[in-house]
Amino acid sequence: MSEQIALFPLNTLLLPGGKTKLRVFEPRYIRLVKEASSGKRAFAMALLNPLVSQQHHDRIFTTATKVQVEDFDVLSDGLLGIEISGQQRVRILERWQENDGLHVASIEEEPFWSSTPMPDEKSPLLNRFRQLLDSEPMLAELYPNPRLDDSTWLAARWLELLPLPAQLKQQLCCSDGPEACLDYLSSCLRSEHSAH
Repeated sequence: MSEQIALFPLNTLLLPGGKTKLRVFEPRYIRLVKEASSGKRAFAMALLNPLVSQQHHDRIFTTATKVQVEDFDVLSDGLLGIEISGQQRVRILERWQENDGLHVASIEEEPFWSSTPMPDEKSPLLNRFRQLLDSEPMLAELYPNPRLDDSTWLAARWLELLPLPAQLKQQLCCSDGPEACLDYLSSCLRSEHSAH
């Protein structure tokens, strides 16, 4: 059965288990956060396709991640700051805009990868992420208890963080499981080592 939710389209990918902090300043998105916080209407983070114009129907990819507002605060610059966590992958069935330009969609839930143990041969990805947590305090603050032994969790976090083309991110996160993503990431790591 389809459900109606609001969309927050960004150049940032967020997947289930992921967390991010956003600065919210447009009135339509302040409304989106208020509605979500009051339980009136949920929202999803949607990934923008940078290869098409703003008016093009395919500007927003058709899979998104339903999120939960974990915390919010008024920042020093007066803007609204929110911390959100990815909950559930959804497929956009139909999309339209309300009077203030807020994107709204009817969606249905879509399964995401099941948790699977990290294969031993992919341990360099695990070690590199551990180094990243040590060197990036803001990332470590988001993930005080990282699930580094879970290949789905780790593949999703790498996919969110790496500066890959949006189309590639979309393609990898729509694959059947984390294996394709881990294979691609491992090849990136190997080519990076061979370049040094």
